[in-house]
Amino acid sequence: MELYPFVESHGLIGDLQTAALIADDGTLDWFCAPRFDSPSVFAGLLDHKKGGYFRIAPHGADYVRKEQLYLPGTPILITRFLTPAGVGEVIDFMPVAGDTATDRHRLVRLISVVRGTMQFRMDCQPRFNYGRDPHEVEMYADGAVFRSPTLSMTAHRVRHADQPPDDVAIERDGDGVRAFATLREGATSGVLVETGSTEPPRLIRPAEIRSMYEQTRDFWRDWLGGSCYVGRWREAVERSALTLKLLTYAPTGALIAAPTAGLPEQIGGTRNWDYRYTWIRDASWSVYALLGLGFTEEARRYLRWLNDRISEAADRAAPLHHMYRVDGSTALDEEDLDHLEGYLRSRPVRIGNAAADQLQLDIYGEALSAIQLADTHGLRSSYQAWLNTVKLIDWLCEHWDRPDQGIWETRGGRRDFTFGRLMSWVALDRAIRLAQRHGVPADIDRWTTERTTIYRQIMNRGYHPGRRAFVQHYGSDVLDAALLSMPSVGFIAPDDPMWQSTLRALDHELVSDSLVYRYNPSASPDGLRGSEGTFSMCTFWYVEALARSGRVDDALINFEKMLTYSTHLGLYGEEIGPTGEQLGNFPQAFSHLALINAALTLDQLIPAPPAPCRVPPDLLVERDSLRR
Repeated sequence: MELYPFVESHGLIGDLQTAALIADDGTLDWFCAPRFDSPSVFAGLLDHKKGGYFRIAPHGADYVRKEQLYLPGTPILITRFLTPAGVGEVIDFMPVAGDTATDRHRLVRLISVVRGTMQFRMDCQPRFNYGRDPHEVEMYADGAVFRSPTLSMTAHRVRHADQPPDDVAIERDGDGVRAFATLREGATSGVLVETGSTEPPRLIRPAEIRSMYEQTRDFWRDWLGGSCYVGRWREAVERSALTLKLLTYAPTGALIAAPTAGLPEQIGGTRNWDYRYTWIRDASWSVYALLGLGFTEEARRYLRWLNDRISEAADRAAPLHHMYRVDGSTALDEEDLDHLEGYLRSRPVRIGNAAADQLQLDIYGEALSAIQLADTHGLRSSYQAWLNTVKLIDWLCEHWDRPDQGIWETRGGRRDFTFGRLMSWVALDRAIRLAQRHGVPADIDRWTTERTTIYRQIMNRGYHPGRRAFVQHYGSDVLDAALLSMPSVGFIAPDDPMWQSTLRALDHELVSDSLVYRYNPSASPDGLRGSEGTFSMCTFWYVEALARSGRVDDALINFEKMLTYSTHLGLYGEEIGPTGEQLGNFPQAFSHLALINAALTLDQLIPAPPAPCRVPPDLLVERDSLRR
C-alpha cells in the first residue's frame, strides 16, 4: 500500500444501498456503511495509511500478472492473478440488500485457485468514520469482530469442511487482522464481511457462498433482461445501465451522483467534492436513459421520490433544493477532513457539500422534463402531485430572472446564466404541455407569457453577435458546453444558423480530440483554484448535438472514440485528464446516463445496417453432406 491504485483501475460492486470499490491488485479501498452517504469503513483511496483497506492478493510470488473483469450481465467482479506456479481468482460481490433500509450489509471476497498452487495473503484494516473513530478487535476461531462507537463489522471465515483448519492462519495485526492461505487447484476459501450483525463470526461453507453468488448473479441478469435495447452498442449501454442501477438507493429510488467523496478533478488540486448525494438534475436526466431502455419501474420510483420533494417545497412555499441525501433530507454541511492526505495528496478532502445552499434555476427544467416524459410513457402524476407542481411553476414565474450559480455550481458569485434561463423555459414549456394534454388546473396564460419572455431574452442577450454563439452568461463572451443541449430540449432547430455557428465555436474552443471541456475557467473565473479535465458527460452531449445537427458521421466517430476512454471495465469517472486518466468521483452517473442517451440518439438517427447474410438451408444440407 505504498502507492495509490489509479482511479481507473477500480471496479464497482454494490447491494443497492451502498457500494465498494476494488482495485485490480485486490485492494478494497472504499466502502461506506450503512448507506452510500454514511461514514467510511475503508477509505484507503483518500489516505493509504489512515483511511483503511482490505487487500487479498498472492503472497511470495516473484511475478504476478493480473486481470480484472465483470461476470457478464452482473456487477460481480473477478480479479485474476496469473503466476508461474498457478492461477487464482478473487471474486467480489455484495448480495442485494433489498428495498428496506438496513444496517446489515454483506460483502463476499471469495478466493479460488483454478490451476496449480497459490498462496494468498489477506490484510483487513478497517478505519471507521473516515479514520476518526477508534475501534476494538475481537479475535475468534473463525473470524474477527471490529467494534467502533458507531458501527461494528464482522469477518466470517469461508472454507471447505474437509480443508485443514491450519491451511488458513488468521492472526491479529495491529488494529486489523491478516491471514495466509495456501490453496491448490479446485480449492476455495475467502471471507464474508458483514456490518450490523449481532452474531459472532462463524465458519461459512462454500455451498452457502455459492447460493449467495447464484442469487446475486440471477438478480442482476434478470433485471438486465428487462432492457429493451437492441442497438449497436449493447455491451457499453448495458454496463452503463448496471452502473446506474448500482448507484440507486433502493429504499427510496434516489440516484446518487457517484459513490465516492474527495476524488480530485485535478491531481494535487482543490476541486475535491462529495458526490454521494442526489442531485435533482442528474437523477431527472436518468429518467430519459431508464425509460429509453425500458426500465419503467426505476423511473417510477425516482419520480415518486421527486414528487415528495416537490410536495415538501410546496408546503414550505419555497423553492426546491437542488441536492438531497438519498432519504430526502438536506443536512449537507461541508467539512474538511484535515487528517486525510487525499488521493495522491490532493487536499482538502471534503465531505458534505456547501453547494447544497446554492440557487440553481435549471433544475426546474430537468424535473419538469422528466415528469412530462414519464407522462408520455404512461406514468401520470396524481392530482395532488400536479397541484404541488403548479405551485412550483408559479414560483418559477416569479423568480426565473434572478442570477444563480448555474449547472456547474461555480463558487464565484451569481450570474445570469444562459443555461438557467434555457431550462426555466423548458420547465414552463413542459408544464404547459402537461396542462393542455390533461386539461388540469393551471394558469396557462401566465405560463405562456413567461415562456415567451424567457425565449426572447435568451435570443437577445444570450447570443453574442461577435462570437456568433450562445454564451455562458449574459454580458460575457465565454462559451459553455451545457448549451449543447439547446437543440435536444427543443429550444432551437438544429439547422438554425445561430445554432450551427454556436456548434462551430464550441468545436474550435472546447473540443480536444473529441473530448469536451465544460468551459474555460481562465476565461470565466469560477471562484476555485486550478484546472480540470474534459467532462465526459459533455463529450456525450457533443455527440448528440453533432448527430442532431446533421453531422452524423462526426457524431459516430466521436462516440466510438469516447468508448475507448472507458476503463477496462467500461466505467467512467466525471472527467478525463490530459493523459487519458479518469478524474473526479468514480464512477459518475452523469457520464453513464449521457452515454446511454447518446447511444439511443445515434441508433435513432443512423440508418439500420443491412440484414446479415443468411445461408440458404439447402446449402447447409449440401455442406453437411460433404463433411460426412
